[in-house]
Amino acid sequence: MKLNQIINLHKGLTLFVVAGLMIFYENYSIAAWVYLSLHGTYGILWLLKEKIFPDPYFKEKINLITSITGFLFLGSYWIAPFILISSQKSVPYPIIAASISINIVGVFLHFASDAQKYFTLRIKKELIKDGFFKKIRNTNYLGEVLIYLSFAILSMSFIPFLILALFFVVVFLPRMLKKDKSLTKYDSFKEYQQISGLIFPKFNDRK
Repeated sequence: MKLNQIINLHKGLTLFVVAGLMIFYENYSIAAWVYLSLHGTYGILWLLKEKIFPDPYFKEKINLITSITGFLFLGSYWIAPFILISSQKSVPYPIIAASISINIVGVFLHFASDAQKYFTLRIKKELIKDGFFKKIRNTNYLGEVLIYLSFAILSMSFIPFLILALFFVVVFLPRMLKKDKSLTKYDSFKEYQQISGLIFPKFNDRK
């Protein structure tokens, strides 16, 4: 089994999981519908991305134990909709609006930067330091963090924030540092590293 199969299964099930929670708890509030739309659509877009510009990193093979553990770990992302829907919370409109805005920005950064990376590297294996990667070396991860931040905000619970922080420390940060290490093979990386941020843009450089 490959890692991308586990991830794709989780992404594909999200729409049905959230819809199932709404039906089970009979919660058809605006916040619940918005959450279903945001997280469900993100799952669909992820599956489309896998068909159009897949990430080769996720093609690695994993054993059964790792597959089960990985799926359960990813399943922790469903805690946000569970809390939101089961608690029958009344979410203020400004919070809903903020969640939607943050999600849209996150989706844009995540998918557009991944597309740039995929199609650029198909033409030539080189250090990408323009476009979405001009000031940020991991724009795709910034986008993904914003996406899940929007879900956490909409849930109005601290638990999804802790889960996002855990994913950042355990998954995102190590992969970003590993990527930095692999990019040191390029002569221009040191200069690029000085004018770009790991996950947030550097604005204090005039270049």
